[in-house]
Amino acid sequence: MNLTEQLRKRYPAGVAYTVPEATQTLPEVLFATAERYPNRIALDFLGATMTYAQLARKVRQAARVFTRSGVRRNDRVGITLPNCPQHVIAVFGALTIGAIVVETNPLAPKAELSSQLRDAGCDVLVIWENSLKSIDIESVAPHHVFTVNLTKALPFGPRMLINMPIAAAKRKKAQMSAKTPSWTKDFDATVNNVVPLRSAPAAQIDDVAVLMHTGGTTGVPKASMLTERSIVSNMMQSRAWVTPLHDGSEVFYVILPLFHAYGFTIAMCSGILLGATLALFPKFDVDMVLDAQKRLPCTFFVGVAPMFSRLLAKAEQTNADLTSIQFTLSGAMPLSKELAAQWEQATGGYMIEGYGMTESSPVAVGSPLSSARRPGTLGLPFPSTQVRIADQDNLDVDVAEGEIGELLIRGPQVFKGYWNNPEETETAFHNGWLRTGDLVRVEDGFIVMSDRKKELIISGGFNVFPSQVEDAVRGMPGVDDVAVVGLPEAQRGEEVVAALILEAGATVTLDDVRKWAEKSLAHYALPRRIVVMSELPRSQIGKVMRRKVREYLEEAGEKLDFPSQDLVGQLREGAAVASTELKALSERLESQTKEAADRLRERVENLTSPSTDEPKAKTEGETKETKRD
Repeated sequence: MNLTEQLRKRYPAGVAYTVPEATQTLPEVLFATAERYPNRIALDFLGATMTYAQLARKVRQAARVFTRSGVRRNDRVGITLPNCPQHVIAVFGALTIGAIVVETNPLAPKAELSSQLRDAGCDVLVIWENSLKSIDIESVAPHHVFTVNLTKALPFGPRMLINMPIAAAKRKKAQMSAKTPSWTKDFDATVNNVVPLRSAPAAQIDDVAVLMHTGGTTGVPKASMLTERSIVSNMMQSRAWVTPLHDGSEVFYVILPLFHAYGFTIAMCSGILLGATLALFPKFDVDMVLDAQKRLPCTFFVGVAPMFSRLLAKAEQTNADLTSIQFTLSGAMPLSKELAAQWEQATGGYMIEGYGMTESSPVAVGSPLSSARRPGTLGLPFPSTQVRIADQDNLDVDVAEGEIGELLIRGPQVFKGYWNNPEETETAFHNGWLRTGDLVRVEDGFIVMSDRKKELIISGGFNVFPSQVEDAVRGMPGVDDVAVVGLPEAQRGEEVVAALILEAGATVTLDDVRKWAEKSLAHYALPRRIVVMSELPRSQIGKVMRRKVREYLEEAGEKLDFPSQDLVGQLREGAAVASTELKALSERLESQTKEAADRLRERVENLTSPSTDEPKAKTEGETKETKRD
């Protein structure tokens, strides 16, 4: 009996060992759902709704726009958007004509974003207005650029408020939209002014559907080729795993970004397969989620550990009701047993974990939906998924039960390879098995993570590569050398910590480091703590030993929260400045005496945007300068 057969014995009753072979493409799944549930709400964006029949029409209109723009089967359409209705429409519009969707992060640094779109050879871009400035348009050289103004997707009331001639409204509008050059076209206006495309060359089941970017083992983003078969198979596997879900009656919260395979496949596509209502959120905001919970209670929540801890804390403060959430899937990072228990107590539902990677579309292993599940483990292989735990030194040999080895995966959800990168593709596989790079063992019939082979940091569900952060910080004036590691943190799982060696006489604050590094790093990769060291531990050949750095910082513990003596003067100066700023702010607030204006301003400020910028004012905990919460 092989390992897969052994683990399947732990399956709950009613879960099949295999799922049928995928035959429908993603557009066919959507149009079939629209036929079954034409009047059911498909999308909810902060209260603005669209039925499945309306969504299907919009998708066919977008397909017409792309066809008129010269897009043909296997051409690439770049999508650089937060979660919004236009994102869903653009994805399925492109897929309807057999084009390949290129998903990118709208908040990524300019160099990274431009490189991804350029390497994919995108003929058409659909991009958030505010992200257009982050594109080197000459090097990407698309034939057509369609821009998206997020305010157009808002419900009528908020849309009117955000256009009010007051300062707060103008600021909020600027966070959601921007002026665009004359050579771009408005996506919504263009789509609304064409007739739907009724027929098009259909994509084949083994065609590449999406290029989803992943750092892999090197930290250099690579485009994973996810096929129609791999994505639809993973949707079917997920549906088979959570058997109690009901077609045509669920509400999925789509908070995870759609440029991430976890959000794309599990939250969006699996929801469409079920005929669920998809509540789209442009970013994760606790108040926004709890407000939606009052208006449109969630039944299936897909998220990461930091979301759950923050929602629990706010729900306890506000007495918010989470009991509609029957099923929760947590992934992308470890979930503590304590947090899982707290969430299940608050919701009264089940929380299960999923494990995978972009290259597996993304889920390959999950904890079962039964009382026999073991929180804190990776779980069991999904239906139609085979697993091996191989010897690290000889991948042809499986380790004995209980021993540690590298997890290998095989199944219909596995990707086709990396776009235009045959060398990395060859490295990703061993004799047809996908290498995860993670070290695991079997314990009491469940797969358990032992260690990560890659030295990456998982912060808030995002992969942060230490070498990239080090490269960004190392060029900063006053910094002689740096080592970056991840340390455990309750909200994010791990936080990015930079150990610095400073040049003689130099002083550096956390804000200095973040401001310098944000020019080349995504927001989630910025250091949240710094510590000044006299030297970094090195191997005999002079290589910095991150493991030793991490051990030192973990032993230091709470000492990291206190500044070194050479920073005391800077902290006093910062406190004085903060005091002056608070006094000025108080005086300005006192001058605003009209109650009606205050109410209006508050309503406008409550409108959301996908910006991830943190507040500029310092909190009490941040005045120590060594930690950013």
